[in-house]
Amino acid sequence: QVQLVESGGGLVQPGGSLRLSCAASGSIFSINAMRWYRQAPGKQRELVATIISGGNTNYANSVKGRFIISRDNAKNTAYLQMNSLKPEDTAVYYCNVADARARVYWGQGTQVTVSS
Repeated sequence: QVQLVESGGGLVQPGGSLRLSCAASGSIFSINAMRWYRQAPGKQRELVATIISGGNTNYANSVKGRFIISRDNAKNTAYLQMNSLKPEDTAVYYCNVADARARVYWGQGTQVTVSS
């Protein structure tokens, strides 16, 4: 059984920052990629950021220059540092992990609300 536990969401004013964490535990095989998705009300889930085992990263255009994804391989944990937050960043953020056997796991989601 594999579990992904997300934390760090909350309410923040525009221009503020938040740091999300995603800790993977259980019988998880070697992790290839860790990703953050988000889903705003009435919209489709979208990919926000990816980090692969070699450390390469990729970002959605809407967050480039503001968000930073990182990972601690020893802890099987991914982070998403979100800076200069905008109201349009408001969404439920989901962690996604793909292992070397192409199995994919999802977290339960954490709410991020950007509002004054």
